[in-house]
Amino acid sequence: MRDNPIVITQEFKASVDRVWTAITDKDQMTKWFFEMIPDFEPRVGFETSFKIHFEGNDYLHVWQVLEVIPTQKLVYSWKYGGYPGSSFVVWELTTNEDQTILHFSHHGQESFPQENPAFTRESCLQGWVFFINERLKEYLNTVE
Repeated sequence: MRDNPIVITQEFKASVDRVWTAITDKDQMTKWFFEMIPDFEPRVGFETSFKIHFEGNDYLHVWQVLEVIPTQKLVYSWKYGGYPGSSFVVWELTTNEDQTILHFSHHGQESFPQENPAFTRESCLQGWVFFINERLKEYLNTVE
């Protein structure tokens, strides 16, 4: 299967430390990402799982941290319990003067059952655009 990652690049008027904390601190992640994340640690091998109710179905999100370079890069696997397929997400941060640039990619999304509307590329892309370009950006603009 050919990898056709979802890629999003977004600039934030925030320090790299502030953006890093927003994407790795459970208390901050629950304010802009998924409210039901039970725990998260930017530590290789850390695992977490939680259910999301979406369009009448429950989806068990299963994550395992694969790579961490503090304030630069975070990679974790992303699976759905009870469904075939495996993917991973990459969060890379760089700076440009007083801004932080997030280079995000989701690889392997097409390995999930594409007959399920929740797993289509369009659905996943819309979700990531919402979380990164809207929710995270708004969160970083309101939190000091």
